[in-house]
Amino acid sequence: MSIRLDHTVVYAKNHKKAAREFSDVMGVSYGRISGVGYEFSAVQVNSELSIYFMDRDNVSLEQHLAFNVDGAEFDRILKRLKKKKIDFGSSPFERDNQQTNHDFAPRGLFWTNRDGCLFEVMTYSF
Repeated sequence: MSIRLDHTVVYAKNHKKAAREFSDVMGVSYGRISGVGYEFSAVQVNSELSIYFMDRDNVSLEQHLAFNVDGAEFDRILKRLKKKKIDFGSSPFERDNQQTNHDFAPRGLFWTNRDGCLFEVMTYSF
């Protein structure tokens, strides 16, 4: 049996703003999903993975999503973070040192959105 992650949920105080910021930084598409009693902002990361952003008053600072990208995509994400003046750093403990020297990959970075969700992007390419 093949197992793959289909989607995950990120909680935010304002799911629309959080999803839009994430989709803009990552350069991926943004949409909305709703049903009886719920509404999500959906970000299509790739053909197999979606991230659903959902409103919640109390947001945990323990959310962490990590992405492996190629070198060119890493450069584009880094450029968008800088353009938006979003702090980033080389470790989850130094999220604002503006460095990309990652412990587990040749280049990587971390940033936190306005709700405290920690995002990580790393590449094994230069």
